[in-house]
Amino acid sequence: MSAETVRDAMVPEPTTLAAGASAQEAGQCLADNGEVRAIFVTEDGGRLLGVVTRKTLVRGVVAAGLDPRSVTLREIAEPPNYTLDAGLELDGAFRFLEEQDLERVPVVEEGRLVGVLSRAVVRRRLAEDEPTEGEPESGSLVL
Repeated sequence: MSAETVRDAMVPEPTTLAAGASAQEAGQCLADNGEVRAIFVTEDGGRLLGVVTRKTLVRGVVAAGLDPRSVTLREIAEPPNYTLDAGLELDGAFRFLEEQDLERVPVVEEGRLVGVLSRAVVRRRLAEDEPTEGEPESGSLVL
């Protein structure tokens, strides 16, 4: 049995907007869906350019006194500090998230955004794979 990978646990198709979209479009997207905390900015067929959050919009547009209709996401997107490869083994990805104290990380394949990995989801997924007390580990023989 092969080990689970990031691809197995990631949330596919995260919220994205094109690099040429306006800050106003990003603000509307964040306001319309209270569950969305970040918008991933892509260009050239899905290549990840950066991330825009509410904080980005406040700091990069509102506080700067700029018109959100004329500011493009390309101008304000923050490059991701980290990304994970979709083929990375899940336990290694979890260790990385824990060491860096990250809640969510974009998942890429050849620079193209393919999903988002959440530490909470990985924690649950790995816990499901752990044998419960008194249960034999996978591959163990009980006689």
